[in-house]
Amino acid sequence: MKLIFELWGEHPDIPRAEISCLGRVIDHRVQVAIADIPDPESVQRLAYTHRVMKYLGECDANEESLVRMLTDLSLTSDLPFCGRVKKMEGSEMSLSTTQMERFIGTHIEGPVSVSAPDRIFRAIASGDRIFFGEVLWELDRGPYHERKPGNREFFHPGVMMPRMIRCLVNLANAMPGETVLDPFCGTGGTQIEAELIGCNVVGTDADPFMIQGTRLNLPGSKAAIADVRYLPFPDNSIDHVVSDLPYGQSVFIIGSALEELYQSALGEILRVTKPGMRSVIVTHRDIRTLVSEYFTICEYFEQRVHRSLTRRILVITH
Repeated sequence: MKLIFELWGEHPDIPRAEISCLGRVIDHRVQVAIADIPDPESVQRLAYTHRVMKYLGECDANEESLVRMLTDLSLTSDLPFCGRVKKMEGSEMSLSTTQMERFIGTHIEGPVSVSAPDRIFRAIASGDRIFFGEVLWELDRGPYHERKPGNREFFHPGVMMPRMIRCLVNLANAMPGETVLDPFCGTGGTQIEAELIGCNVVGTDADPFMIQGTRLNLPGSKAAIADVRYLPFPDNSIDHVVSDLPYGQSVFIIGSALEELYQSALGEILRVTKPGMRSVIVTHRDIRTLVSEYFTICEYFEQRVHRSLTRRILVITH
């Protein structure tokens, strides 16, 4: 099914890349993407998508093209509907959102209800294009907020937020029934997000305190104390690794320098994962040269967290 995705604006590329776990991205502009999705219901697992619309049409970003598209579509609705518009930064459309909404309302036959519509037709003006569709889902951020680290039974500072972790799981193309491993599981955030979309999840950590915390946050979880240099899994037994690699002097490393730890971890991740499957690792310095010795880097993103911290997100395969 051809869908329009209205994206959150926290990062220029990550929200679009996340959609690729569900289907083929056909086109994209600022905060909007068009994709062919075999299972439309699966879009509800996305973390960085705001709304999803059934694709109805698109046109150049000018008044004449908008009117022509709406006329050609010749839409009717038996249910009360409204037309809404979002203009992204840099849109070339000169009309205001109010003017565009008026055009939508007058070119669709049926009862209009601005306050309580049963159907919402939405136009997104981005760059040189206008994308037009009917809203199917508005994805709720609320559950992610409820799962934020401070609300868990066990808390440790410096961990990633649930939406970011869910996005990493999606970037790995992890599907229900597949096995996801986090060899630096910390407080269990990866296990929580991957389990919610139906994955089998395993977490290991060298720090017993963290494993105790993971078990508090996710009772019944598969979590075990293990040195990442000697992971207790057979060769090619894991579908995906999703992990935030440690950094800094306070990390529990078992007598290993950080560079040596990275090398050992990459070697073990290579050993236990299945060839051809995607994994995602996050670091806080650029180790692409090192990672390239073990894996093919499919995608690379940088996300600035604050002045002294930038996340490097590597999507890898072998």
